[in-house]
Amino acid sequence: MRVWGEKGTNYFIVILASGFGVGYSPIAPGTMGTLLTIPIYYFLSTMPSLLYELTLLTFFFLSSWISGQAQRYWGKEDDRRIVVDEMMGFLITMLWVPRIPGLIIVGFLLFRFFDILKPFPIRRIEKRLRGGFGVVLDDVVAGIYGNIILQIIWYLILSPGGRGVG
Repeated sequence: MRVWGEKGTNYFIVILASGFGVGYSPIAPGTMGTLLTIPIYYFLSTMPSLLYELTLLTFFFLSSWISGQAQRYWGKEDDRRIVVDEMMGFLITMLWVPRIPGLIIVGFLLFRFFDILKPFPIRRIEKRLRGGFGVVLDDVVAGIYGNIILQIIWYLILSPGGRGVG
């Protein structure tokens, strides 16, 4: 299958769903998609909170549509080449988190942990919901889990007013 030589809508679906091609990585495409999102988060985190939130909401619907289109194109549910869902999940993990390198690394690790382990109800969502919405929603829940833990780490350990500093 040729990706770079494709024309029209399918070309854009393939490029966006695969995270500009990182989904084609033979090793850990989901991890590569999450790594790709770190500089994107770094840029988006400079936005006012409300704009970041609206961007995530818009990206959720866009990534769900893209994932659904990519599933139809590749003829496979939740194809491993689809990494736009990991991008969405990581951006949720980093929601309302200060742009500190250590927190970004911990956020990356937490998101990958929950995305791979799939604790309740993530696995159920993944199995029951079909289409692009299902592909993205399990990563959103993994991102929420990661965000909760990251917020606790920030508040209790790292923040200037937290219990662990001072």
